[in-house]
Amino acid sequence: MRVLILTCNTGGGHNACAKAIQEVFVENSHSCETSDAISFVSEKLSKFMDWGHTTMYRHIPKLFRFGYGFAEKHPAMLDDDAAVYKLLTDGTKQLNGFIKAGEFDTVICTHVFSGLLLRQMLKEYPMKLKTAFVGTDYTCSPGTARSELDYYFIPAESLKEEFIEQGVPVKKIVASGIPVRNEFYAQGDKAKAKRKLGIDPHHTHLLMMCGSMGCGPLEKLTKLLSGSMTNTMELSIVCGTNEKLKEELIEKFGATPNIHIYGFVRDISTMMDSADLYLTKPGGLSTTEAAAKGLPMVFIDAVAGCEEYNLNYFVSLGGAVAADEPEKLAQLAIRLMESQDKRYAMANALDTAIPVNAALRIYDVMKEAAP
Repeated sequence: MRVLILTCNTGGGHNACAKAIQEVFVENSHSCETSDAISFVSEKLSKFMDWGHTTMYRHIPKLFRFGYGFAEKHPAMLDDDAAVYKLLTDGTKQLNGFIKAGEFDTVICTHVFSGLLLRQMLKEYPMKLKTAFVGTDYTCSPGTARSELDYYFIPAESLKEEFIEQGVPVKKIVASGIPVRNEFYAQGDKAKAKRKLGIDPHHTHLLMMCGSMGCGPLEKLTKLLSGSMTNTMELSIVCGTNEKLKEELIEKFGATPNIHIYGFVRDISTMMDSADLYLTKPGGLSTTEAAAKGLPMVFIDAVAGCEEYNLNYFVSLGGAVAADEPEKLAQLAIRLMESQDKRYAMANALDTAIPVNAALRIYDVMKEAAP
């Protein structure tokens, strides 16, 4: 197989999903490349969307919530003759040339936008391809069915009816789970991981991260938690690409012995291995990574939109709790850090959340379907 994964630079989750899928195809000696779908429309548009998404998440999350809700209520905005659809699918000629030049026979999309672009390209430039869409949130996002691809890999069997109601044919649906990299399916030694990060193995460790862009009330939460943690509790904050937040936290809390501040971290797997509890926004990829590790979660309802569905999914399973206000979040986190039994119960509830290695399931299906 020669595989192209079309992702989208709107947050880190879609790209992380693409990397997890690529990892499995490459391990099995297949050619596999990843590309940003919107770049085929315009590099400037791709950069603008990346900037706009990050800005909304960090500073105006209510706008993202409104936009997602609007898309859910107005599906016609992605009809063929709609302005938004025409803009998102304006790169068909460029994509067609790229696929032909790379001699790809399989294309996998990790974002609705990339699925729509691929659909339109195949209408204008018919060719023999096997195609698939991979969901990265625990819901059927607006426009998913409009992509009209060959396979739809969804996060869980329990969501199948939702995808069918949105127009995805049942015969095309495969309940694979959300792909995460292989390292997240292995639970490392907690004491060893703590020592690697300079944390006392006997201390209770809270990991706090709010997306790759460092959004949400992290500074306020750090202040609240610092005033409530005991000497046997430790807090690590991962600021991601938010350098301003990192500098502000170092200035205010850098001298506090049981608070550890990080910028962008590549080895999140080890960070999760070291953690007893994870305070995070409910992004589709980050929650799946934590669930695969059996790591109990406290959710910051920072952005909502599609993430509201992720929150509800894991809370309903019993593997996470959530609150709207920073004060309540801090209280929840402290109570859970004080109760090993409650954390164990939450970890056990996550055992059923991740069915199999999702990327490997996708590989197996696409291998059998390869033209």
